[in-house]
Amino acid sequence: MPSRIRLYVLSIVAAALFAAGLVLRTSPAHGHAAVVAVLCLALFAVLSELLPHHLSSGAAGSISFIPHLASALLVPGWLAVVGVACSHFIAAILSKKDPFRLLFNVAQITLATAIGILVYHALGGQPFLSVTDPFSQEAARYVVPFLALVISFFCVNTLAVSGAIAVSQSRSLTSVFRQHVRSSILNDIMSSPVVYLLAWVYTRFGIWGVALLTLPLLGVRQLYKTNHQLEQVNRDLLELMVKAIEARDPYTSGHSRRVSHYSTLIARAIGLTAKQVERIGIAALLHDVGKIHEIYAPILRKPDKLTPDEWAIMQTHPIKSAELVATVSHLKDLVAPVRGHHENWDGSGYPDGLAGEGIPLASRVILFADTIDAMTTDRPYRKALTEAQVRAELLKFRGTQFDPNLCDQLLGSPMFGLLFAPAAARESSPARGVRIGLVRPA
Repeated sequence: MPSRIRLYVLSIVAAALFAAGLVLRTSPAHGHAAVVAVLCLALFAVLSELLPHHLSSGAAGSISFIPHLASALLVPGWLAVVGVACSHFIAAILSKKDPFRLLFNVAQITLATAIGILVYHALGGQPFLSVTDPFSQEAARYVVPFLALVISFFCVNTLAVSGAIAVSQSRSLTSVFRQHVRSSILNDIMSSPVVYLLAWVYTRFGIWGVALLTLPLLGVRQLYKTNHQLEQVNRDLLELMVKAIEARDPYTSGHSRRVSHYSTLIARAIGLTAKQVERIGIAALLHDVGKIHEIYAPILRKPDKLTPDEWAIMQTHPIKSAELVATVSHLKDLVAPVRGHHENWDGSGYPDGLAGEGIPLASRVILFADTIDAMTTDRPYRKALTEAQVRAELLKFRGTQFDPNLCDQLLGSPMFGLLFAPAAARESSPARGVRIGLVRPA
């Protein structure tokens, strides 16, 4: 693991210890009731951590933050911080997590909890444990401090994880943070009332109330898990179809998956939203799907140079790809990007001769990825180009084949080098496996 990632993780650990120390100094004395409350919610958190819903990226989602925040609301002191840290640590040990990632996960959740409690105290928040009516005038005094607790918790949590991703992938912290906020803000807002409800249920009904509320919460978790499993099945089926098509040409094996990977990196490098990145990745995966038609089979197997007639046939594959994509209802928005992935900025491309801004943005991104993959793959007639050679080629055709603005953004981004990183290096990040929010990517 690179030294910069280790240094970042150690800085998060130091910040967590410092914030926990501040909480310790400002905490009131905790009685038996507070200890029981924290233990009960810590057990709930461990259960939630051991039953995550895994995402296709390798990260995982969990509802453990709900008991974490409820514990901080009920007992806003050092005991809640210890309970959160210990429950996260125990769950990670039982799940046999990598020690360094375990350290980062525990540190960042401890830091988020401690900062949240400090903010809660600063706004006059008191232990919620004695409240029995959540709609009383007494309980109303807790609303503003509680909202501040939730917001600060999620902001620190997201910032810490975004920092890990930014450091490991050489990306801008601002862009990563903005991407995560956009993808998770709705879940954060929707989860806040559940945290408040869980805290009140405990004050009113104790452990048995929490046990009963656990069932519908785990049901919500199962709903998210099922949804992501269906999404993964759809993605796997698409990749299976792409692999079957690529089997016709030994020189393009894995091409579409690499182009999909490059396209998502390029889309992130130029600052697109998480949703745009995802859709561009799918469009790139399917950009050559039209080659499944039998008319292309003999041409793809031909080792010699193509004749003009054969080249004219090959230039129709974006149309065939778009037609196939159009048959899937939830891929309608990808028809134009797939059809236009061979259009050039100066209008010299095919099949429609589009130019400039008339070419879909996703198509312009895929063109970069498609060309880079062709240049960095060994061919019978030449060896793969180096990073410096690829950069020179992109500059050479800037403004003719490629969008000049996107070209400048890509070449000026620190993420450009990731296009040439080995697969193992691309996947190395302490944030993989971190559970933040309900369905947030790590």
